[in-house]
Amino acid sequence: QVQLVESGGGLVQAGGSLRLSCAASGRTFSYYSMGWFRQAPGKEREFVAGIRWNGGTTYYADSVKGRFTISRDNAKNTLYLQMNSLKPDDTAVYYCAMEGARFGLGSPDSRYDYWGQGTQVTVSS
Repeated sequence: QVQLVESGGGLVQAGGSLRLSCAASGRTFSYYSMGWFRQAPGKEREFVAGIRWNGGTTYYADSVKGRFTISRDNAKNTLYLQMNSLKPDDTAVYYCAMEGARFGLGSPDSRYDYWGQGTQVTVSS
């Protein structure tokens, strides 16, 4: 079965950086577009960034554009999220997700059928 395992979360001061990783198994990773989402306490889960199966197209929420970078290494079956210039508002549990269908867009409106367990990111002011 599909497994997505996030890592790299932690506590960081405002202005700092973190790099999240998501290790995928159970499917041919290179066929599937991926996304990062986050959920802060008391808020709905929101799209953060997405990347097409071949890495050719990326999408970002306006709130993270210019600060976060999504990337993937298909040879390592791993998705990344480089987060720079972190703000307290970025505090949330971050989840990676995989689309159910092959060769999708990785867009905010795509259907993501598989989810990791999440990793906590806390940004102190």
